[in-house]
Amino acid sequence: MLEQRIRHRGLQAKMMTAEEAQSWIKDGMTIGVSGFTKSGDAKAVLQALARRVERSGETLRINLYSGASLGETDGILVEHQLIARRLPYQSDASLRKRINRGEVTYVDQHLSHTAELLRSGCLGEMDLAIIEATAITEDGGIIPTTSVGNSPIFVQRAKHVIVELNTEIPEAFEGLHDIYLPEDRPHRAPIPIRNVRDRIGTPYIPCSPDKIIGIVPSKCKDTPSSIVPADAETQRMAEYILDFFQHEIRRGRLPKNLLPLQSGVGSVSNAVLSGLAASPIGDLEIYTEVMQDAVFDLFDAGKVVFASSSSLTLSERMTEHVMRNIHRYRDKIVLRPQEISNHPEVVRRLGIIAMNTALEVDIYGNVNSTHVGGTQMMNGIGGSGDFARNAALTIFVTKSVAKDGRISCVVPFVTHVDHTEHDVDVLVTEQGIADLRGLSPRERAVEIIKNLAHPMYRDALMDYFRRASAHGGQTPHLLAEALSWHQRFMETGDMREAESLVPVM
Repeated sequence: MLEQRIRHRGLQAKMMTAEEAQSWIKDGMTIGVSGFTKSGDAKAVLQALARRVERSGETLRINLYSGASLGETDGILVEHQLIARRLPYQSDASLRKRINRGEVTYVDQHLSHTAELLRSGCLGEMDLAIIEATAITEDGGIIPTTSVGNSPIFVQRAKHVIVELNTEIPEAFEGLHDIYLPEDRPHRAPIPIRNVRDRIGTPYIPCSPDKIIGIVPSKCKDTPSSIVPADAETQRMAEYILDFFQHEIRRGRLPKNLLPLQSGVGSVSNAVLSGLAASPIGDLEIYTEVMQDAVFDLFDAGKVVFASSSSLTLSERMTEHVMRNIHRYRDKIVLRPQEISNHPEVVRRLGIIAMNTALEVDIYGNVNSTHVGGTQMMNGIGGSGDFARNAALTIFVTKSVAKDGRISCVVPFVTHVDHTEHDVDVLVTEQGIADLRGLSPRERAVEIIKNLAHPMYRDALMDYFRRASAHGGQTPHLLAEALSWHQRFMETGDMREAESLVPVM
């Protein structure tokens, strides 16, 4: 089986164990690994590295670059104090704690930017790339597994490459990928994607066989996604968005099959896509960075005709279903590098409808999607910014309150701005939906407070807005009070003033 998957005869002699491969890793190295939102990530070699330092007690720290979050490997590495610097995205609880304590340097980046920064030399040299693969072609090309992410640029820029050959991935995955690397600036040609299903590259990552120093057989499975099932509030938000889509279709502002859809990871986005199965809208196309369970449910329901992504991020149930039935989807999906799946040029040309999650929004439409209380990193901006500024329609969703009502997710002013008011078209909570297109800041404030805020906080928000407006300004604020709600929560554990404490109904 391994010989069938390593079709370059000369590379068959480079097979080694994960323990042998990890010996290439030295203190201070910069290492790029495959993996995007817990799928297709390098697993065996890095976990063998953790076992090495556990046995030896040596101090070793690496700079770890990836496409997005890894599976359990992020947590294993950080618990062994192996990560010095991490970029461009993470979602591990242990790693998050170390980042917020200042023990790990974390660089939060737009996911389409990492490849460009590497290409320009701004991130320095890359010592090693570790890439999970389905197979290796006759000329050394690396066929990825369940994600592409930043693997192509890592292979191109790294001095050496280790391939983890995962035999748990069906050989039928060959042909799903479309690997395209833009030319260097300033002589770059336009990216020739004019349709979601266009293929413009090769089905493998080009790699000189001389770069590959080891091939590690692996049977490690991806860490399953843990999407929380939709609750009543999440379902209500999904219904608001679906009603809005039909409203836009009736007015001729969207075609009957919408525009290509992008959705970030999360229960709300998954619920919106799932809701399309029972709607009259069909012939859907997906152009996104992450394909979740709902996309394959829509394939099976005959609602989606084609989907382009950078990764498959699936539950255990859906992973088993897709692996068993990959032949049914082969002609309907394509996996691309994240600098292409998230590229502003392509997003704007195709007219994407982007749906992503916010931690909090303010009364003028600014969105915080990364920092709790303005200082504590949650996961990162991911690809939401790539899509938000360039999409034909940008939607952000959040529940109106958190922590049993002690936190309002609609506030006078967000504590950290990831997406400015200029990039946000529609906001949604379980209370309602606010279409902000074409509105001035004062008009947006009224729509957001009226339609999105929880009743416990609505009057207080309107009072703030009225008093701020009395002082004038294009975007009225009372600077002494703009962040007072967050300050109150830090001091008392509740954003509400004592006289307004009422349980959430």
